[in-house]
Amino acid sequence: MNTVIRNGILLSTTGATPADVLVAGEKVAAVAAPESGLADTWAAGADRVIDATGKYVLPGGIDVHTHMEMPFGGTHSADTFETGTTAAAWGGTTTIVDFAVQPKGTSLLSALEAWHGKAAGKAAVDYGFHMIISDVNDATLKEMDACVGAGVNSFKMFMAYPGVFYATDGEILRAMQKAKDIGATIMMHAENGIAIDQLVVQALAEGRTDPVHHGTTRPPELEAEATHRAITLAKVTGAPLYIVHLSASQALSAVAAARDTGQNVFAETCPQYLFLSLDDLGRPDFEGAKYVASPPLRPVEHQDELWRGLRTNDLSVVSTDHCPFCFKDQKQLGKGDFSKIPNGIPGVEHRMDLLHQGVVRGEISLGRWVEIASTTPARMFGLYPRKGVIAPGSDADIVVYDPRARQTLSVRTHHMAVDYSAYEGMSITGRVETVLSRGRIIITGGEFHGRAGHGGFLARDLCQYLT
Repeated sequence: MNTVIRNGILLSTTGATPADVLVAGEKVAAVAAPESGLADTWAAGADRVIDATGKYVLPGGIDVHTHMEMPFGGTHSADTFETGTTAAAWGGTTTIVDFAVQPKGTSLLSALEAWHGKAAGKAAVDYGFHMIISDVNDATLKEMDACVGAGVNSFKMFMAYPGVFYATDGEILRAMQKAKDIGATIMMHAENGIAIDQLVVQALAEGRTDPVHHGTTRPPELEAEATHRAITLAKVTGAPLYIVHLSASQALSAVAAARDTGQNVFAETCPQYLFLSLDDLGRPDFEGAKYVASPPLRPVEHQDELWRGLRTNDLSVVSTDHCPFCFKDQKQLGKGDFSKIPNGIPGVEHRMDLLHQGVVRGEISLGRWVEIASTTPARMFGLYPRKGVIAPGSDADIVVYDPRARQTLSVRTHHMAVDYSAYEGMSITGRVETVLSRGRIIITGGEFHGRAGHGGFLARDLCQYLT
């Protein structure tokens, strides 16, 4: 089917310009200036015409950090690939990159096969995978080659969670050396897990069991220390490094210093670190458990520094780390012991809207909104120019966005399979009006028109930012 989107304001990394867009099948066929008159010709032969007068037309969002159906602490994150990608679509995200998890003692390829089984035939939008390495050995290192051949060329490691995902500096070094050889990217959860575990033991022994102590036992200095250590190991090996879910100004300083020397170091942050704070972790009556994630929410003064990092590009991407656990049956597993609260905050549906609040508040420009939410993720993880841009030949993943609409975020209206909203009652400006995924309208008029299985697996190329 052919679709024409006319009279809209086309957004790209360079800003905003009036433009009309022709979609033919799954691809963008042409983009034209309104005064060219081409839209009249296109509309005469189109199956659908979308009037985007007064609306933004932007490339679909790309969330490169989600955890659908992820096992954690004896339970699983609440969203399946069907519910999670449907919620993503409602929020203007048309591509996710999720994490396949290698349990200790198993192979990377078996983990990848398991995650393909979770997603195939169920996803409502397109998806790719990163690989979590939890067991570094000769066989695992060899399998990294096969993963790259299968379109999975980014590997996440953990300096936290001893006994589960934790990797020693030596193991990280070996994986980085391999990544350097094959052109892959190491993604790092940078917190000093050994020191944190000691602080947790001490807090519980002293009777400090409430959710807020999840934050106080994971101080920003231990995120900064691990970030600096990961950067040092990457420098020694020559491997590119991507710091996930950076939350603290001290860790940002370490990233900025490395980037200033020309090192291939990149970092993302998440909406929760831009809009929520340690005060939310301290909510009474165990409500703070809703806000337990790692790294934890920080004191509010960190937010200004993170916004600044987005403006300077020391923070290159905003992802969600979407890892939802229901408050009633899952978060309450940690009542009386904060260390047993499943870690994660739901957010895949709200990322695009929340970042638009950054535009409304003057924190970032329209071009930067598109850059950190769509174009840079596509380039960082080998999806550009198929994704992340509205240009001839690109996939027709397109969002028509009303920048003046008002909405209130709430569990009563969201589509994620979780029983609370981390942003309950937050009034925001802007709303997704229409979403196309590979040329198919999946959201319009406040209704979902997509289907499970529409989304396909994306085999990704290498990072396009490596020097």
